[in-house]
Amino acid sequence: MCDTCGCGQPADAVTFRKPGEDQGHGHDHHHHHHGHHHSGHGHHHDDHHHSGLGHHHDGHGHHHSGHGHHHADHGHGPRHDDHGRGGRTLVVERDLLARNDALAERNRGWFEAKGITALNLVSSPGSGKTTLLERTICDLGGAPPVAVIEGDQQTLNDADRIAATGAPVLQINTGHGCHLDAEMIRRASRQLAPADGSLLMIENVGNLVCPALFDLGEAAKVVIISVTEGDDKPQKYPTMFAASDLCLINKIDLLPYVSFDADACEARARAVNPRLTVMRVSATTGEGLDAWYEWLRRRAAAAEG
Repeated sequence: MCDTCGCGQPADAVTFRKPGEDQGHGHDHHHHHHGHHHSGHGHHHDDHHHSGLGHHHDGHGHHHSGHGHHHADHGHGPRHDDHGRGGRTLVVERDLLARNDALAERNRGWFEAKGITALNLVSSPGSGKTTLLERTICDLGGAPPVAVIEGDQQTLNDADRIAATGAPVLQINTGHGCHLDAEMIRRASRQLAPADGSLLMIENVGNLVCPALFDLGEAAKVVIISVTEGDDKPQKYPTMFAASDLCLINKIDLLPYVSFDADACEARARAVNPRLTVMRVSATTGEGLDAWYEWLRRRAAAAEG
């Protein structure tokens, strides 16, 4: 059960499958660790020391700064009324996020060791993430190679679309869960086994709230907004935009037909996060995608270098 966002569910509700696998024989189950917080904090320290992660902190300060403010909202202050209902909730949420961050650091170290650039793609449902991935994989032509982890509550629909491009893909079905977490990505990435030096695109569950709280071990978070949404999204969901490194304003081919002020949206996003890079693209027509591809290539080259 996830006490942070309320997406409680049975431990075996999360499954890991590749397209073409028999549903009864090929999938794996994720035994969720969100309920095991009463045992203390010793396992958090083990996660750091055993994986030798001290050297990752300096190189990834933006991850910690991007997530630290979330923890303050979820129980990192003084532990008042720990024995009361409210205090216990805060302690559990703090433990959950601390454990997730420890696992995320292990993921980050594993990716770095293999020269893999992991990107966490986040958005509302229907922003065009999967269409963008399909076009990106085809246009990059394997330079660099791309592997994909798909996150949805149900179905293999998106994984099947990615598989049709020839890219290796693994589907995580979260059941009632509204976000991916670091443990899911640890298991999925080991099962998928992306090639050294590749881009690992993690398409998170469509949601602009909870995925902002959970570091997956990614090198960068990419938030995607479409022009069919309101241009005030950065103001309504500031936590996500503050935690992101890149914002893609997608479906700009529809601008003549919708009431969406791209300049105002970009200004609002930068007001929330002054370091945010913003690009305007159309996954359908290809407009603006060259800048996106160059950004990806630079990231991949830096990871290998």
